[in-house]
Amino acid sequence: MQRRMPISDLLAPITPEGGRVVLPGVDDWLQGRTLYGGASALIAYTAAIRAFDDLPPLRAAQIAFVAPSGPEMELRREIVRQGRNVAQVRSEIRCEGRCALTAFWLFGAEREPNAFHRAVEIPDWPGGPEEAEDAMQGKGPAFLQNNFELKRAQEQRGPGAPVVRRWARLTDRTGLDPVSEVILLGDVLPPGAMRAMRRQGPISSINWSFNLLDTAPDTRDGWWLSENASQHADHGYSSERLRLWNTDGRQVLDGMQSVAIFG
Repeated sequence: MQRRMPISDLLAPITPEGGRVVLPGVDDWLQGRTLYGGASALIAYTAAIRAFDDLPPLRAAQIAFVAPSGPEMELRREIVRQGRNVAQVRSEIRCEGRCALTAFWLFGAEREPNAFHRAVEIPDWPGGPEEAEDAMQGKGPAFLQNNFELKRAQEQRGPGAPVVRRWARLTDRTGLDPVSEVILLGDVLPPGAMRAMRRQGPISSINWSFNLLDTAPDTRDGWWLSENASQHADHGYSSERLRLWNTDGRQVLDGMQSVAIFG
């Protein structure tokens, strides 16, 4: 079996100086004619943290997927504001002279809490991934088949409530820090709205925003419980809530996404 290139190799050409880069092994990370959204978001994040290495921990992000991105790109990044506790950084991927992705990253130092409230526990915990049934084997876009393992985490199959929930794991985590791993995994599932689609058709993420609930997330054996749930779908778009939990049932990411539904 041919060895796949780890994501760390894909990120290796990104330098603190930014500018033009040619990424290797992009074919392993394609979703149709563009890079998988989680990989392109991670590229933009990596460009930011390699340029500014004294940033506090990541707290939140807003990412717009503007156009297809490929192996040849220009990386831009700038500090928009640097305060005593919070730094706001903008990064951008440009392909063929045009913006392909723009992202806004919020980094914040830890402060003494004046409010404390844990995320609500998931009410129908599916159990751990060890005994769960494999899912999506031999199916889905190239990035999914080449780089991830998925296991079922819900009884539902086919049409029904617009929620997709799976255990997900990156097959090669070499060289990744935990936050980068979560960014890469946070957008891994298809939208929940696919369960409400009347006919098969292409889908495309338009944007993704998330809050990171744990600045040093960890889990068992690389497994994360991922859920995409459509909050409303009509007129060719779906508003989706994206969440990620570790194997102890602790939520680590809370996000929203707009998805275009064609066909």
